[in-house]
Amino acid sequence: MTKLSVNINKIATLRNSRGGDTPNVVQSAIDIQEFGAEGITVHPRPDERHIKYQDVYDLKPVVTTEFNIEGNPIQKFIDLVLETKPTQVTLVPDAIDAITSNAGWDTVTNAGFLTEVIAEFKKNDIRTSIFMENNQAFIDGAAKVGADRIELYTEEYAIQYVFDRKKAIEPYIESARIATALGLGINAGHDLSLDNIQYFAKNIPNLLEVSIGHALISESLYLGLENVVNMYLHKLKVNS
Repeated sequence: MTKLSVNINKIATLRNSRGGDTPNVVQSAIDIQEFGAEGITVHPRPDERHIKYQDVYDLKPVVTTEFNIEGNPIQKFIDLVLETKPTQVTLVPDAIDAITSNAGWDTVTNAGFLTEVIAEFKKNDIRTSIFMENNQAFIDGAAKVGADRIELYTEEYAIQYVFDRKKAIEPYIESARIATALGLGINAGHDLSLDNIQYFAKNIPNLLEVSIGHALISESLYLGLENVVNMYLHKLKVNS
């Protein structure tokens, strides 16, 4: 059954835009879990423009579901992960000035670096996922560097879904099949929404987890956070 992990970066963005501590990201995480979400995701960036590094330490004691920390494994990020020991770390090759994640890993060129980083996380019993585009060589590489899972980068699916959803999902199905054959678990995220999540989850074999933030928080402005969390849960489970 596919788990829903809610990315709370946008809640931190709203807080930071005004200063102070409203909305409170810790209380938001507690509430989202009470509403039924099966994980909390954060993606701290070096400039701390949304989730701050201190937020991660504050969240650790209250996340009773799966805690997923995303980010580019610079030394500061590695230290944060090793100190907080989340359920999962998702490695994302963000440029420092990227507005949002916009590319997956080249696991061939970066094989040596990724092998070293992943080995350190696994030594500390932290599951490791690699943010990944639909590229067979790079998926093969993810298995070779020791990743436990890949996270399929779904922006292209979301863009093409409105034109031809069958064509949009085909490369993701193939990537999921390749990953499964290699013994890799499958996560997915980026621009998944209430409009496109059910079709994606229905058609991707062995989909373990989706991480959704921007769309879920935006939809919650109109429909309410508790309601939207449960709408996602329904769409993920109706075909399982």
